[in-house]
Amino acid sequence: MTSEPPSGATPPARPPRPGTPDTSEIRRLGALFGAVAAPTSFVTALLYYFGWHHAYWFFEYYGVNSTLLGLGTVDYLMRSLDALFVPMMVIAASALLAFWGHDVLRTRLAAGYRPQVLRRAVPVLAGVGFLLGLAGFWSVLGHTFLTPYVVLDPLSLASGVILMSYALNLRRALAATVAPDPPRPPPAPPADPDTSDAAPEPPAPAPTTPAPAPLRREWAAVAEWGALFVVLGLSLFWAANDYAASVGHGRAVHYGAHLASQPAAVLYSERDLSLDEPGVRELRCDGASSAYRYRYDGLVLILQSANQYVLVPRSWTPATGVAVVLPRSDSVRLEFVPVPAWRALDRTRC
Repeated sequence: MTSEPPSGATPPARPPRPGTPDTSEIRRLGALFGAVAAPTSFVTALLYYFGWHHAYWFFEYYGVNSTLLGLGTVDYLMRSLDALFVPMMVIAASALLAFWGHDVLRTRLAAGYRPQVLRRAVPVLAGVGFLLGLAGFWSVLGHTFLTPYVVLDPLSLASGVILMSYALNLRRALAATVAPDPPRPPPAPPADPDTSDAAPEPPAPAPTTPAPAPLRREWAAVAEWGALFVVLGLSLFWAANDYAASVGHGRAVHYGAHLASQPAAVLYSERDLSLDEPGVRELRCDGASSAYRYRYDGLVLILQSANQYVLVPRSWTPATGVAVVLPRSDSVRLEFVPVPAWRALDRTRC
């Protein structure tokens, strides 16, 4: 029979179960991070940065510096979705599998399921994590065998740190597991009446339980979680940055390989633009009523941003191609013609 606390009294806090980490340090760290950086501003800044890298490497393939195009915040945010969709999906799926696996392991550990196997797995996890973390950290200082492969350097560092941290926490959980109670001694035989005058035997000493390990100081736990989040955050930032650059370059290569299937951009201009790039044909419109005296065929529009047009010849190649950055003004006009209509168009007249 247990006594209930009086009404109005705060019930005593329950100690955490073995294998269940105390989340007070994580909550304190999250509150500290929220006080320093607003989540919305932080996420917007990250999306802007990854979109900037996507745009930079996309136009770098065509030889154009993206900073000349006047791309806005909306342009960068839209491009960041293309750069971050796959990494966010992979990270979310991996996190779900990790959480589900840890929950199963915690349940088995609380039930006392073969802890000796876990004790053998802890050094294996720590060793593999150390090798992966060392390879990833070495890539921070210079080129390694992982460098030629996209995002393999940061993922190696992140995976190594996660495995080492998980092995350490698993070791702490195993050490905090309560040992089963020792078997009770058999009851003493009844006293012999003939030996009632003899001195009684001293009672057996009560079994002692090992003293619990001293708890770590709160600042040490918060510092450990903070350092872990910093390393993981920088590793994932590094991976997303490399992936954004790779996606931007890949999109440019794919677009450049299919220029022949893109709508044709017919450029009309009041003045001679001297566009003598390979594959571009100039036609003069000599009519007295012509508002635009020059027409240029053989172009494809890559982007229109702010007050800039980015055009390339339909026959553009990385070896011989030239990109044209044309200011948007009333002195030029663009017409777009689908490929079937372009083939049937009379290109000898304005």
